[in-house]
Amino acid sequence: MPKIIAICNQKGGTGKTTTSVNLSVYMAMEGKRVLLVDSDPQGNSTSGLGVDKNALEKSLYHVLLSGSEIHDVIQNTGIENLKLIPSNIDLIGAEVELIEEPDREKRLRQALAKVESEFDFVIIDCPPSLGILTLNALVAATSVLIPVQCEYYALEGLGQLTKTINLIKDNLNPELKIEGVLLTMADFRTNLTTEVINETRNFFQDRVFETIIPRSIRLSEAPGFGKSIFQYDKNSIGAQKYDALAKEVLGAGQ
Repeated sequence: MPKIIAICNQKGGTGKTTTSVNLSVYMAMEGKRVLLVDSDPQGNSTSGLGVDKNALEKSLYHVLLSGSEIHDVIQNTGIENLKLIPSNIDLIGAEVELIEEPDREKRLRQALAKVESEFDFVIIDCPPSLGILTLNALVAATSVLIPVQCEYYALEGLGQLTKTINLIKDNLNPELKIEGVLLTMADFRTNLTTEVINETRNFFQDRVFETIIPRSIRLSEAPGFGKSIFQYDKNSIGAQKYDALAKEVLGAGQ
């Protein structure tokens, strides 16, 4: 059974997609068989890997609601060992349509069970909400990676997220745990970044990753070219940090 990591924070702009794409790429480069699941209707993980989200014949929506076989939706990415389940704006309909469906919170877990022998890791890029799509991701996941940006109100809402994680653990997925908290968008020239790092480490203790992702123009530019940071600028500080994060995650999860 693969390790399934949901990249989750209900706040937007925390680096969920950047982390989902680049962590997946660097884990694949370490020789792990990785499946990236784009569970956000914005489809940014999809386009961030160079896939045209507007030209999809089938996407995660069709797996969750139309009975499509998961094998028919998985795409190659051009990166060895890395596959993708893409998404686009169609997925917005799932938030409404799944409400009336039986086992609505288990649809993704049931789908992934059909391919679990084919992958070592599954990374799920969650939408910025605690709706039914995120619920599906957390029910399917074995752990949650929480990106926290080094900005004002960084920890706002994380109490609700941890409460949600604990509720899912108690009622739907007893194996779920916090993989770690990832500090993102750090600017070490400011006192604010230092304050947020200290505050986050006081709150989450040893569950905070040693690797900290800096604020980086190159990381911001890469998705616009449909590339991971390795493909766009493998010598940049952002590339070095996501390489380090992948090694840190693998060191804990081999």
